[in-house]
Amino acid sequence: MSYNLLKGKRGIVFGALNEMSIAWKVAEKAVEESATITLSNTPMSLRMGEVNVLGEKLNAKIIAADATSIEDLEQVFVQSMEILGGKIDFVLHSIGMSPNVRKNIPYDEIDYGNLDKTLDISAISFHKMMQTAKKLDAIAEGGSILALTHIAAQRTFAGYNDMADAKALLESIARSFGYVYGKDKGVRVNTISQSPTLTTAGQGISGMTSFIDFAEKMSPLGNANADECADYCIVMFSDLTRKVTMQNLFHDGGFSNMGMSSSIAEEYISR
Repeated sequence: MSYNLLKGKRGIVFGALNEMSIAWKVAEKAVEESATITLSNTPMSLRMGEVNVLGEKLNAKIIAADATSIEDLEQVFVQSMEILGGKIDFVLHSIGMSPNVRKNIPYDEIDYGNLDKTLDISAISFHKMMQTAKKLDAIAEGGSILALTHIAAQRTFAGYNDMADAKALLESIARSFGYVYGKDKGVRVNTISQSPTLTTAGQGISGMTSFIDFAEKMSPLGNANADECADYCIVMFSDLTRKVTMQNLFHDGGFSNMGMSSSIAEEYISR
């Protein structure tokens, strides 16, 4: 069911890879809510993923770009404004990758060259994205910029590795840049801390399936799935949230405020 929440708005969605991607769901929902969008991902992701299918389905131009490259990001924003016919109203940063996680390198033995890549791809790219957009004056007043994060930024989860450090930096960037962008241009910047979700990236994290099951039992409303996260993103892109900025918004069925649930307690009692 469409509410036309994004009627007349233009957006850029970074990070859609396949149907498991939250970014994929957000792109679909944005167009359903009457927005026009462009899509962006790395050249390698475009070759490996299925984003061309999404682009055809949504009639959305795909712009290959490395989000750690200022030059590439400039092209994304310049081309998007040309394609969509004006300034951008919303941006989704759904980008994250850790070579240390992919190579199963333990946190206390991480390769620091890999850590640099993790932070650049998963967090600093968010700063580069907003710095580039601001210099180009590419975001319309009242625009909304979102990045996806995880509660591992605040709490320790075994196996999340240096991605936790990246998410903590990502959230700090959202607060710091959110102040500047809001004061100077009236642009909102927020992060959404999503339930554990079995995306392609999530599959690479050790113990993810077990954590999803644990979070489901711990959360009073259960885990939020990718489609529900997309709904939340659309609300944050819309004019209904004009005064929400610099926030880390938990979208996790209540998990972030739980200490012990009856379901988990019963498991221990039954042993």
